[in-house]
Amino acid sequence: MKTAAIQNETGQDQFENYIEAFLNHLRVAGYAEYTLWKKRSVLRCFDRWREQRRIAGEDFNDGHVAAFGGRSPQRRRADVAFELAVLRQFFRHLHPTAGLEVPPMREDVSSAVGLLRGYENYLRRDRGLAENSVHVYVPFIRHYLAAQATPTGCVSPPLFDTLGIRDFILSETSNRSAEYVRLLATALRSFFRFLFLSGQVLRDLAPSVPRVCKYRQSVPPAFLSAEDVERVLAATDRSTPTGRRDYAILLLLARLGLRAGEIVSLELDDVRWRAGEIVVRGKGRVVDQLPLLSDIGEALAAYLREDRGVSASRRIFLRIWAPRVGLTGPAAVGHVVRLALARAGVRRSRRGAAHLFRHGLATKMIRHGASMSEISEVLRHRSLTTTAGYAQVSFEALRAVALPWPAAGGER
Repeated sequence: MKTAAIQNETGQDQFENYIEAFLNHLRVAGYAEYTLWKKRSVLRCFDRWREQRRIAGEDFNDGHVAAFGGRSPQRRRADVAFELAVLRQFFRHLHPTAGLEVPPMREDVSSAVGLLRGYENYLRRDRGLAENSVHVYVPFIRHYLAAQATPTGCVSPPLFDTLGIRDFILSETSNRSAEYVRLLATALRSFFRFLFLSGQVLRDLAPSVPRVCKYRQSVPPAFLSAEDVERVLAATDRSTPTGRRDYAILLLLARLGLRAGEIVSLELDDVRWRAGEIVVRGKGRVVDQLPLLSDIGEALAAYLREDRGVSASRRIFLRIWAPRVGLTGPAAVGHVVRLALARAGVRRSRRGAAHLFRHGLATKMIRHGASMSEISEVLRHRSLTTTAGYAQVSFEALRAVALPWPAAGGER
């Protein structure tokens, strides 16, 4: 951050002007006045703290922000977290508008953070993974790098070896579920493959990570019955803006079997009203055109016309509260689904609530005589193996082919 950017030609502090410009930006984004008042209080307090310590703008770094948050150990943790979030948001706003730089984080100089960022870019750009998958893999690798880092935060990939990988996995998998161990192993193999492909190691260590046995189709997939789906839809209150938005989301899940991440990424241009199509960006950057069913079209039109409002975001579904931007991720859709299930009195304990509708659609199709290839085409599976798991839910079909149990003495 440049000192000249904080002071005008007469040397007077311009920090207050930047604060007001930032608050006006938030006001346009729809923040409540009470929220703006709280943010203004934090920024003015930071300005006074900065002046007392004579910290010039060009010397700002993340350490100063952290020092401000830790100036009084007796303060509540929630208050400290709010202050740090406000300062980060403030500096991010000033970077493009006033030419001020975001205070650099001290850990940004460590190779561990650089490796993690490179790995994230690899997952998104080269592998084309969905954002939800990136959020699953990255925490495992962050933890692994933290375990390999020196006291100064540096990591040396050429020093990674098979024994170190084995010891890390053994230390992390004690008393863990099989699913956790499987995800850890998958993330590590992906990371070591990235290191090899990017030329940071001379040997691919991915085969050093043991594979975790997972029995495919060992249990039927959890799903919502057709009756439960209709009950959930009927329980959604369409007299409110939130209800109309959530109803449109639930219809996309129930009628087209969309994934949560696909709903989040839908944009205004993806709905082709005249053609009666909706463009869906699925896994691996695959783009599909699905039919815009009449009830889905009516629900989307009602939400867009009455509730979405004006926003710089092109996403179809926006947050109800400020800032009025697109939903944060697949977890937001999962939250909508869990609330809808609770309202309808439908109990489902397994994770992946949004996928219950997708599984329910496949189950409904197979019970109405659809073939595996037809279900695979509707759900846009890349492999029929994935679709084959739904064969287990057709209990009526299984009974028809099951042999009767032999009676005593071998007689049938």
